[in-house]
Amino acid sequence: MAKHNKNTLHYFMVSTKENELQISLVIYQHVLATGLTLPLEMLLAGEAFAQRYDKSAIKLKTQLVSQESSPIISRAGLLFSPDVVLNDQAIEEITIPNIIVVPSLWRNPRPVLKNQQKLISWLHYCWQQGSTLLAVGTGVCFLAESGLLDNHSATTHWYYVDQFKRDYPNVALKPDFFITQSERIYCAASLNALADIIVHIISQTYGRAAAQNVERNFSHEIRKPYEDQRYLEGAVDKHADELIAQIQFWLRTNLNSEVNLAELSQQFGLSQRSFSRRFKMATGMRATQYWQQLRIEAAKDLLASSNLSIQEVAYHVGYHDQGHLTRLFKQNLALTPKDYRAMVRKKLFSQN
Repeated sequence: MAKHNKNTLHYFMVSTKENELQISLVIYQHVLATGLTLPLEMLLAGEAFAQRYDKSAIKLKTQLVSQESSPIISRAGLLFSPDVVLNDQAIEEITIPNIIVVPSLWRNPRPVLKNQQKLISWLHYCWQQGSTLLAVGTGVCFLAESGLLDNHSATTHWYYVDQFKRDYPNVALKPDFFITQSERIYCAASLNALADIIVHIISQTYGRAAAQNVERNFSHEIRKPYEDQRYLEGAVDKHADELIAQIQFWLRTNLNSEVNLAELSQQFGLSQRSFSRRFKMATGMRATQYWQQLRIEAAKDLLASSNLSIQEVAYHVGYHDQGHLTRLFKQNLALTPKDYRAMVRKKLFSQN
């Protein structure tokens, strides 16, 4: 039975009704419709899954926000009518949403930004009041214009990286990352990255089972989880502990070793306690967790690219018991190794 996590609701809570998650999606001329429809449909699917098992699950309330009262024409020619028009009332009178989605534009964003000063001010005000902001592609420029990204990490569409650096030199741009997270601001470089953030939000709001269900339905191919591909401001993405770096290299190149971590620490001249402490401090995770992740990734590669049996794959990554590998796959991917192979191969080899 799926259960939503009521505690994580507070992560996105501001001054809205209890047990309700209010999502505002901003619209402007030349907006990409997929930046609106995809997150909305995914969130609604997460809500539906959660309410199937728990009628008290958090309810979504969505609205489109614009500076203009007339319908907005998207790049695809679709018309979107705003529910909230910023020019009709003072910013302080508008209900503060939990989450604001700022979609991308199909053009150079500069001309549009010049005419969106009230929207930019509203984004800044909402963030100050506790809203979580989620921008994708050139939509990140709206947050940069507001000053919220000054001295914070961000990413954007690859085509506009150089222009973004020139226009916003105070932003710590991370163009090598598809996702960045800085406090309550998420930036996505692409539509796929946006989908990964939405899956993360669904997990925070409705639980892991709902998130996995949505991911399977909206993204048939297997992709890296949100936590593996983001740049999290304040987290350690590199470290200076050379000995731990040597141990990490050993772990990557000896996946099928029968050496346990106690023996490994002794091999590198460390007590097990010192090894555990230094590894966690340098990498942000336990050594057992790190080695397990390496083995799962290696198993995924072998399942996708080789004809080895499941038992042989398990052996190659250090698990002599096929059942152990199956349990880890179910725990981390909600799939068996056999199902994973079938899904990935269908994606890779069924193209004619």
